[in-house]
Amino acid sequence: MKIHEKYMQRCLTLAKKGLGTTRPNPMVGCVIVCDDLIIGEGFTSPYGGNHAEVNAIESVKDKNLLKKSTLYVSLEPCSHQGKTPPCSDLISKFNILKVVIGVIDENSLVSGKGIRHLENHKCEVILGVLEKECGELNKRFFTFHKKKRPFVILKWAETKDGFIAPERKLSQDEDISLNNNPKPVWISNKISQQRVHKWRSEEASILVGTNTVILDNPKLDVRKWSGKNPIRLVMDNSLKIPHSFHVFDGSIKTLVFTSYKSMFEKVKENVVLEYIDYSKSIPQQICDVLFKYDIQSIIVEGGAQVIQSFIYDDLWDEARIFIGDVTFNKGLNAPKIKGVIDSVEEIDSDLLKIMKPVN
Repeated sequence: MKIHEKYMQRCLTLAKKGLGTTRPNPMVGCVIVCDDLIIGEGFTSPYGGNHAEVNAIESVKDKNLLKKSTLYVSLEPCSHQGKTPPCSDLISKFNILKVVIGVIDENSLVSGKGIRHLENHKCEVILGVLEKECGELNKRFFTFHKKKRPFVILKWAETKDGFIAPERKLSQDEDISLNNNPKPVWISNKISQQRVHKWRSEEASILVGTNTVILDNPKLDVRKWSGKNPIRLVMDNSLKIPHSFHVFDGSIKTLVFTSYKSMFEKVKENVVLEYIDYSKSIPQQICDVLFKYDIQSIIVEGGAQVIQSFIYDDLWDEARIFIGDVTFNKGLNAPKIKGVIDSVEEIDSDLLKIMKPVN
């Protein structure tokens, strides 16, 4: 079993290279071993490309070795035709007679069918090697298919005295426009801010409320990191955010959640209206819309009221909380959350606390 764990750990290392690029496909790593030597390996290509097993098999120079090799893969090989052919068929084609799998694929299109296909083709299958670690790697994918909703990450920065923002309100006669040049008030340091942009590149979408957009005019992109921008999600019940703001610049796909019945389904190119009932559970409706779009993860970045609504509705899987080395004395209170502290990390002058639900 220790030998199996050794090679499965390599699969996990490979799989992580696909973070942020494979979605909505899972991240998978694959290693092919012959006579205690790795003769091929691979991980899932960006969405639409080869799966890990295909890349691993293609990397083997002498294909004759495959029939006496063991294939290790972090997730059950697929058994259905998608953008690429079934990986279980390819494994059988090359007569690989031993396959070690980390965890079963929870996608209803697979869910044990890949294993049965291999066994029906006289392949010995060993299941459950580093199962917990393999499941954690694809927590977004598994949450999406098990709970029929995206993996929800709450993120905020708060001061040492427990505020998420200073007192900032628009006066009634103040024009909401870029001429006012609204800018965010930073609580976390620049290193932490870069970490946030890295996180954005790893997730499928990012959500903010109306007041956050009006007061901060955020871009919600990954300009401080290399990677794919998440889909922007904006709550704007009465459609009062000016079209000149960054979230409406059309550079990134943006969904606007509103109950206002506009004659236009699109506010601007690449900006789509999604109608929800603001008198009902907003977090659940947002999750339902994201499930419809096959969006498997979301970072809820603000403001405090939006974050708190997800906490109240028990719709969160992870909270990432920065505690900055600043005080406001008064302002907007940070969200109140109960959970288990998973880790604590010092990032220069900031403290980063990761929490998970009690259950």
